Amino acid sequence: MNDHQLAAWLASEAGKLLVDLREELSGQRLAPFAVGSRGDAAAHDFIANALHRHRPEDMVLSEESMDDRRRLEHRRVWIVDPLDGTREFSIPGRTDWAVHVALVADGVPVAAAVSLPAQGITLATEPSSPTPVAANPPRVITSRSRPGRLARHIADNLGATIIQLGSAGAKAAAVIRGEAEVYAHASGLHEWDLCAPAAVAAAAGLHVSHLNGAELRFNQSDTYISDFVICHPNLAAAVIAR
Repeated sequence: MNDHQLAAWLASEAGKLLVDLREELSGQRLAPFAVGSRGDAAAHDFIANALHRHRPEDMVLSEESMDDRRRLEHRRVWIVDPLDGTREFSIPGRTDWAVHVALVADGVPVAAAVSLPAQGITLATEPSSPTPVAANPPRVITSRSRPGRLARHIADNLGATIIQLGSAGAKAAAVIRGEAEVYAHASGLHEWDLCAPAAVAAAAGLHVSHLNGAELRFNQSDTYISDFVICHPNLAAAVIAR
């Protein structure tokens, strides 16, 4: 498998594992945090072990493991969120959670995939998704659990409607699939939350940047990313201006 194929395979197979695990745990009356913890651990172990077999020379940055600082000296680093949307995963019937797998070389994503396991969908950098047609009026995504003022401000200025979704991967996927036009965030995420969605979105011809238009860089010493926007290219200038 090349890097694109490996990213898609890892995201898809980890997603299948999570779907099966959630079904298995559904009858055990576990607390939601326990269900989420089991999912986080199982998906991380699968992806980490598979990368060790298939790309033993590469480094891995995962939300579910200690940060091995040797990654900063390596050209190729896989940035992984084994279960993006642990809270959503732990709620029976929720489908807005994801698996993120991305490969970064010299700070830039070069291959990635985002799977939406409960929906049976995997989006990847190769083959990439077609650039969606923008709706009019546009649609702006915000969080169900923490509706943001930024999304409301952008929506008001663009005459847009608001859509609420769960995980970062599910939000980005909605823009990639043409179900929304703007996903902007100003309260910060980590690299594993954003790297794969940003790469897949960019491969689909969408605009991806910081809110001021600056380029996003990954495999940085500090994994915190203060802000970003993923949006239809026709709206990029207007979103950044606002």
